[in-house]
This record gives sequence, C-alpha cells and structure tokens, in this order.
Amino acid sequence: MPPSTPSEQPAAARSPYLEVFASRRIAAMLLLGFASGLPLALSAGSLQAWLTVEGVDIATIGFFALAGLPYTFKFVWAPLVDRFEPPLLGRRRGWLVLTQLGLALACVAMSTLDPATSVLAIGACAVAIAFLSASQDIAFDAYRSDLLGERERGAGAAVSVLGYRLAMLVSGGLALILADQWLGWPGTYRLMAGLFAAMALVSVWAPRVQAVRGPASEVRRELVGFVAMLAAGLAVWFALRALPWGSLEADRFGRLAVLTFCLLASFAAALKAARWAGFPSFIAPWDAFFSRERAVALLALIVLYKLGDAFAGTLSTAFLIRGAGFSQTEVGAVNKVLGLAATIVGALAGGAWLAKRPLYGALMVFGVLQAVSNLGYWLLSVAPRSFALMAAAIGLENLCGGMGTAAFVAFLMALTDRRFSAAQFALLSALAAVGRVYVGPAAGLMVEAIGWPAFFLWTVVAALPGLLLLRWLRSTIEALSRPPGSKETT
Repeated sequence: MPPSTPSEQPAAARSPYLEVFASRRIAAMLLLGFASGLPLALSAGSLQAWLTVEGVDIATIGFFALAGLPYTFKFVWAPLVDRFEPPLLGRRRGWLVLTQLGLALACVAMSTLDPATSVLAIGACAVAIAFLSASQDIAFDAYRSDLLGERERGAGAAVSVLGYRLAMLVSGGLALILADQWLGWPGTYRLMAGLFAAMALVSVWAPRVQAVRGPASEVRRELVGFVAMLAAGLAVWFALRALPWGSLEADRFGRLAVLTFCLLASFAAALKAARWAGFPSFIAPWDAFFSRERAVALLALIVLYKLGDAFAGTLSTAFLIRGAGFSQTEVGAVNKVLGLAATIVGALAGGAWLAKRPLYGALMVFGVLQAVSNLGYWLLSVAPRSFALMAAAIGLENLCGGMGTAAFVAFLMALTDRRFSAAQFALLSALAAVGRVYVGPAAGLMVEAIGWPAFFLWTVVAALPGLLLLRWLRSTIEALSRPPGSKETT
C-alpha cells in the first residue's frame, strides 16, 4: 500500500483532541466565555475600587454588594429566555446580542456619573449591569448546551472557563491599572463598553443553533404566571422575615437555619403560584426533568459532587495566612497567579480528556482527584512552613478542581433538555451553588472545634458521598452520552 500523501496524512492521523478544539464552535465558546466573565467585576470589585478612591463611605460601599443579587435569582426569569426569541438572529444569539449591547449602554451611562454626587444612579447602573450579565449567562449557558455535541462538551466547558477567567483579569486587575495610570474610571468603563460592543459582533459571528420547537403558550398567560410567581415568593419571604424569631437568630447557625427556611418556603410558594396561575415556561422544565429516571438522585449528585472541594476552598486563604503562617504577599502571588493558571490548565486537560472518553469515567476520575488533592492542605497543616509545599498544594488543588469543573459543566449540559436548556441550566447551576453557600459557616465552626489538620481530612471524607452516589448512578449517566446529533430532534 503506497504511503499517504502529505495532504492526506494529517487528516488521517489527526488527534481527536485537535478535531474538537480546532473548530469554530469551540472558538465561539472561548470568546463568549470571555464575554460572560467580563461584567462581573464591573458591578463588584472594580466598582468598589472606584467608590473607594472617590471617598464614598464604607457603609455605602457595603450596600453595593446587593447589586449582585440578580446572579443568585437568575433562574426566576430564565424560562422567559426559552419561551421568547428576539427576531433575526434565531435561538439564543439574539438574547446574547441584546444583553451585550445593553451592557455596553450601561457602562457608558456609568461613565457619565460622579460617585460623589450620584451614588444612587451608580447603584442603579450596577444593578442593571448585574441583571444584564446574569441574563447573558442564562443565554450563553443555554447556547452552549444547545450547540455542542457529546464529544465537544468537555472542550466547550474548558475553553469557557479559560475565557471567563481571562475576562475577570481584564475587568478586575487590568481595569484597576488602567484607571489608576491612564484612563481614569470613566474612561475605563467606556473601554469596557467598547469590549461589550465587540462581543455583540462575536455573537453575530457565532454558529447558529438548530431551532427547537418548545411548548407554545399565550404571551399573556406567561406574563401573568411570571408576576404571580414573583408576587407569591416575595410575599411569603417578607411575611416570614417580619416574624419575631428571637433567640433562633442569635448565632450564625440559627440565622442560617432561619434564612434557609424562609428561602425554601418562599420558593415553594412561588412554585405553587406558578403552577396555579399557569406559568408553563417555568413549570414545563421542572416536569420534563422529573420525568427522567432517578431525577432526585441526579439533583443530589449536583449538590454533592464538588462538596469536598468547596469545603477545602472556602477557608483556604484564611488557612494559608493564619494556619500555615504565610504572608499576604506570598499567598496573593501563589494563590491568585499559580492557582489561576492551574485552574485553566486543569480545565483544558479535562476538556481534552472528555473529547475521547466517556462522561462517567471523567466524573469519577476527576472526582477522586479532587478529593485526594485536598490532602495537600492537610500536609501543609502538619509539616513545617514551606513555600514550595504551599505552591505544590495550591497548584495540585486548583489543577484537579479545574478538571472536575470541566466534567461537571459537561454533566450539567448533558442533563438539559434542549427545549428548556435556559431554564434547566439556570436551575441546575443554582442548585450546584447550594453547597458552596452553606459550607462556609460550617467550615469555620469545624476548624474551631477540631483544628486545621482534622478539618482537611474531613474535606476528603465529605467528597465520598458524591462519589458513591456517582457510582450508583453509573448506568443513568452513561445513558446521557449520545452520538453527536442524536438529540437534535424537532
């Protein structure tokens, strides 16, 4: 048999990794991941820096943290992204362009304001940026789930993380430097507006996703259901918070328990009102998800899979400074720079792994590595102070965490029904955040009770329920894998 020609050989011997990563679809994930990460600091850390240098009092600056609430509650309006589609650009891309242009306008408006005289207006702009950013996240997560095939999910998750992290550097650290040295804060926000306008062009260039016919319902019914759901949830929340809880809120755990109860009761009331009023875009995704086999167990896996990783990470900075005795400069240099690089490398490695191997195997291997990597912090807590050991522990933990994140995001994408991908991904990702929210108070009390070494051993144990549940769900997760295009039913 004659040897292949140079033009034939690369195609025949092309790595499956290159086939996946070297595509317009994955390039779009990188650029849109960048767009997704760009607004976060503009309503949080960078905005705090601007208010601080302008002499705004610390109490007022503290209230600006509330501007981030839209990120927490984005699942409330995510169903409307499934139900309604802007004209011209088709499914998902129209919402991306609208939110990105809205972000550009909000940044231009922010650049015209003076923090010394227009704090309320700046607060309104910050809320607008957070709302539009959360809405962009809804559309992007749904677009990624709709666009990518089974072999591409890991790579798509990986490059999305890369783009997101790079954007956080641009709107975070780089924005501070630009504002301080050259542009000032108004000029910096105008520059960010230009970047959002460029991202809108990227969304126009990005591949079109196949249209999917979802449940068609009356616009009036959707809007009435949405208002009823929102009103019922808020009414129950404010009614419960007005009750005299007394000693129950005297300590951190009691306050957390009360807030949890109020949130769950409000959510139950909102869900009941949505079903009673007939809000199909909100109810249909829930019904579709719970119609699948072992739905409750899959929801439990979403909460538990990264629980051990969340435990280890929630107090890592405090441990490195107070427990291990490193300086803030040492921790900042290694934890932020090396940690970021390791997370990106881990995500890319996880995406490459998933390009050729099944989802279940990746979840199991990376889940075990996430758990084992926490032993690096345990070793730091019992060994003499060592800068090299700190770098190795942080690098290993972030590397394994990045791989786990790539597999986990691919798992969430595999769970979504394309008819309801915006609503379902928003709900599932909100559920995934539950563990990260609640481990903080528990972790602090555990460290006080048992010390750092035992705490980090406990973080390994905390990862085991998720791994055992993953093993029990093996057949269900393997059934999620489909040949590319097999889910493209209309």
